[in-house]
Amino acid sequence: MARRKGPPTEGRRYVGNSNKMEVHDLDNEKTGANECQIDDIIAAGHQVLFEPDTLDEAHRQGYDNCHHCIGKSKH
Repeated sequence: MARRKGPPTEGRRYVGNSNKMEVHDLDNEKTGANECQIDDIIAAGHQVLFEPDTLDEAHRQGYDNCHHCIGKSKH
C-alpha cells in the first residue's frame, strides 16, 4: 500500500497507536483483517505522529513495533 498523504497522517511514515503503544510503518502497512488496522486506529482517535518521523523517536517515546509491518518487538 502506498503511504497515506493527507490528514491525519500528513504523509508521515511512522504512526503510533496510543491505545496499544505500537508503532506502524505506513510504507509497509498490512491491510488484512487482523493486521495493522490503521483506519480503525484513526477512527478511534488513537493515532500519534512523531517528530522527527523516525522509528527511533517512536521507540524513545515508549512505542513497540507492530509485528505485522515492522516485526521484531523491541521488548
